[in-house]
Amino acid sequence: MSSQRKQCPSDLLDKEWLLIKQYIPHAQSNKKGGGRPELYAKREVVNTILYVLSSGCRWCDIPHDLPPRSISWYYFNLWSKKKLLKKIAKILRKQVRLKRERTEDPSVIIIDSQTTKVLEYIDESGYDAGKKTKGRKRHHLVDTEGLLIHTKVHSAGIQDRDGAKLLLMSAGTSLRGITKIYADGGYAGKLIEWTQKRFNITLEIVKRTELHKFVVLPKRWIIERTNAWISDARRLTREYEKKITNQESMIYLRMIQLMVRWL
Repeated sequence: MSSQRKQCPSDLLDKEWLLIKQYIPHAQSNKKGGGRPELYAKREVVNTILYVLSSGCRWCDIPHDLPPRSISWYYFNLWSKKKLLKKIAKILRKQVRLKRERTEDPSVIIIDSQTTKVLEYIDESGYDAGKKTKGRKRHHLVDTEGLLIHTKVHSAGIQDRDGAKLLLMSAGTSLRGITKIYADGGYAGKLIEWTQKRFNITLEIVKRTELHKFVVLPKRWIIERTNAWISDARRLTREYEKKITNQESMIYLRMIQLMVRWL
């Protein structure tokens, strides 16, 4: 953090910055070995993006003592395209699991979706008849510690069973070593057979024991806690990002913010 400004609650502490510093790329010089020097330290750029995430402010409302919108947005968009934040989140997830005396990679995961409202200018949205909400769905895969394995944002008009297929097909190597997925009743039906046939993974439906009554369901409550962690960042209370890839990157950034604190 710059010594010339007051520290924000969302700023990375020294130990937290050291956990991710090596994964943040430096500016590349041109072929002649020159290039314009960076005006802002990468740590300050990351702190600015975290400020937007935590406070929920618009990019144009970034305080004057932080790197400006043009710089902060440029790097966030660049890192989002390169899926850098997802890669860092994966590295930190392995470290958190090891610290909690678990294996680096899980064998059991949980799936669920979270419907969020959108702003007027947001594309690729739809109507979720079940939640009676127009917006997008965030489909997550988490391990039994509640750590994010993979996320896929899509229109809320897509049913959970179809959205789960989009999520699983985009997960790639994240499904390596997975033997079982826990899900709620919304994923019952042909998806169970499809998952077994396509990925050789057992999809187990955790059913409610009592109707119209709150009951903590085994394994299922874990992903609900993850949804709460994500929504606690004001930028993620609804869909503010036009690009779906940027919205997904904001979710990974939120998990990075949490994991560096846990570590």
